[in-house]
Amino acid sequence: MTKVAKLLFASLMVHSVHAAEVTPFSSATGTTAPAPWQYIALPERYAKPLTAIDIQSLDGKKTLRLRADKSWGTVAHPWTGAAKTIDFQWRLDKPLSQASFKTKATEDTALKVCASFDMPADRMPATERTLFKLAQFFSREKLPTATLCYVWANAEELGSIHHSPTTARVRYMSLDNASSPLKSWKSHKRNLSDDFLKAFGAESSSVPAVTAIIVGADADNTQDTSLGYVSDIVVQP
Repeated sequence: MTKVAKLLFASLMVHSVHAAEVTPFSSATGTTAPAPWQYIALPERYAKPLTAIDIQSLDGKKTLRLRADKSWGTVAHPWTGAAKTIDFQWRLDKPLSQASFKTKATEDTALKVCASFDMPADRMPATERTLFKLAQFFSREKLPTATLCYVWANAEELGSIHHSPTTARVRYMSLDNASSPLKSWKSHKRNLSDDFLKAFGAESSSVPAVTAIIVGADADNTQDTSLGYVSDIVVQP
């Protein structure tokens, strides 16, 4: 898969409007994530199976369930403005034992909660800027210039940050890994501003506005399966 294709994972075919809060998954009346959450898949030409993402009750509360089976998929929520913290819980029941951010062939995530940022394109390295302009040319929507994903990783050290092997426009931060207990809820509250600077500080000394919150799971590269859950997400300015 090309760098252009991976950039499209966060193209977010949603309107860029300010959202006072991230709509809670617990407010869903059916099995579909409540609006303005929207399912995002790769373009059909990549022929990727879709990760099953739906609302299910677990441990007495409605949560977002993500079942990856050699598949790729995300849901995205517009959130335009300055964000300081992000707070969420997640639970992993079936991990991806072969996943790794070392190569494109193993770049999968059993669970990821991401924030896209509107970083000025002129802050990118020249080579990345050229690739980004090419991706933007082929996209109908404005692409995010920087995306930070909190992930339930595999072998990566807790707190470590990794560039996507596909595009430097995406950085991963490991919050849980293979040492974390399965089938157990883990709570995380992160300083989104500080984490952005840890991940993208070499390119930007200031924190740009957030454009969207993204939740997803993929196992298309390792051809594996995973099962995880994410509870309501709270973003504070």
